[in-house]
Amino acid sequence: MNTPEWLKPGIYGALIGAVCVGVVGFTWGGWVTGGTANERAMAMSRHDVVAALVPVCLDMARSDPARADKMDRIRTASTYQRRDALMATGWSTMPGTDAPNRDIAQACLAKLEL
Repeated sequence: MNTPEWLKPGIYGALIGAVCVGVVGFTWGGWVTGGTANERAMAMSRHDVVAALVPVCLDMARSDPARADKMDRIRTASTYQRRDALMATGWSTMPGTDAPNRDIAQACLAKLEL
């Protein structure tokens, strides 16, 4: 079979062009793989759920009769132990769950007036 002379450079050009489009698309074009898209979606959903549950934590903190004592314990804890102190108060344990949530505790801690 006789192939035209222009076919070989045309194929090389198409392959090099496809590689360049792929490189540019993944670096500057914002393309991502399915795994990366799934990871980003899961992170966004976790963030949104935490943001939606922070008002519940704040409401539990406001309505707690022992709020003053618990706030003093949180204030006197060192900075890196405040989240654990807030988790010990039970304010980051959402209704229907058995254990406190660390992410909710951290977000609730940021919203409390310490």
